Amino acid sequence: MTDIEKLNAATAEQRLQHLNNLLVRQQAKPECTAFVNNHIHTTYSFSPYTPTSAAYHAWRNGLATAGIMDHDSVSGVREFLEAGKRIGIGVTNGFECRCGMQATPFANIRLNNPDQTGVAYVACHGIPHQNIDKADLWLKPYRMSRSKRNRSMVDRLNGLSGITALRLDYDRDILPLSQAHEGGSVTERHILYALTKKVLSIAQPGASVISLLQDAFNIEIRGNLCETLLKVSDPYYEYRLLGVLKSHLVEKFYIDATDECPHILEFVSFVKSIGAVSAYAYLGDVQQSVTGDKRAQVFEDAFLDRLIVWLKQAGFNAVTFMPARNTQPQLERIMRLCQKLDLFQISGEDINTPFQSFICKQLALPQFTHLADAAWALIGHERLATQDPDHAMFSEKSIADYPLLADRIAYFAATGRAMKG
Repeated sequence: MTDIEKLNAATAEQRLQHLNNLLVRQQAKPECTAFVNNHIHTTYSFSPYTPTSAAYHAWRNGLATAGIMDHDSVSGVREFLEAGKRIGIGVTNGFECRCGMQATPFANIRLNNPDQTGVAYVACHGIPHQNIDKADLWLKPYRMSRSKRNRSMVDRLNGLSGITALRLDYDRDILPLSQAHEGGSVTERHILYALTKKVLSIAQPGASVISLLQDAFNIEIRGNLCETLLKVSDPYYEYRLLGVLKSHLVEKFYIDATDECPHILEFVSFVKSIGAVSAYAYLGDVQQSVTGDKRAQVFEDAFLDRLIVWLKQAGFNAVTFMPARNTQPQLERIMRLCQKLDLFQISGEDINTPFQSFICKQLALPQFTHLADAAWALIGHERLATQDPDHAMFSEKSIADYPLLADRIAYFAATGRAMKG
């Protein structure tokens, strides 16, 4: 096992100790860039990276700041923050979840969720450290509800194929791929990753896999995705296959999420109560998926103006988006709307596979330099709010001291850079 592989050891204590050993032996520090990323998943949702490994890879890739963002879980947060401290990289914490839009103008509309209408992905950023446990208590019942639905989806998935070797046992095949025993979440990706392993246990990468999927699940794989699965020497073949399954198979076994989705206004209220930053995750209409796990599909663009106005009125602080995943007109539009409505703009590339780059090269363009300041502002906010809740970025005091959002961002960004490490 290599030193880097040891960062995926069984316990946080072991992982952090291996990090110490690795840093002592590190001969040269990576060149630090101005790039930032506020949306890195870890093994506490779905990712090849433990919190320690995620922080280390962020640093090795030159990120100036990194943010942990797991689905329905903050159980990896303290490890990530400690790893960032030991490494010397600016870090921030939060979680991502899905919210119901009942009794809103968007109750029956597809927003940013490929699988379900009337449900939105949202993010909580910059949780003051004294409130991490409160966030965990709030998320726990939603994880439990999700687990019940997961079991039902696995039953439905098992019913799609008559091949015994592809049947999944939730406790034996899926839970061990997660950190559920430590408060991590189990997602559709875990289910599909377990299926990926089953597929590869009875079919060789390449044409045999394609044939098996077509026969077992009536999936017709064409074009770029077919070419992807024919690349048998790809070191990330498991994750490529997972992406194909996600784009083609989820709709066949998906069960609508209900009890595991807090109402969106409840989410906003809770995030405000813990002094964190609430953000809507803009997706935008997809023509061609960057990560290969989304079909061409229509999302918020047809009603974006109305949506952003409603989000502001509902109390959202921010919109988070991923420059590498959208077209230039989409990005210009969402940034213009945020500026018009005084919404904080946050950037993060959704890292959950080993072949994704931690660096979003678009952030080097002049029109996106403000997103680096935003990342540092989140760090400044998190540090100050941990010391005193009245010093949170969107507290009454901070708004009174800096009524203009641009001035507030500048202050918190300068504070974040000064308090790094």
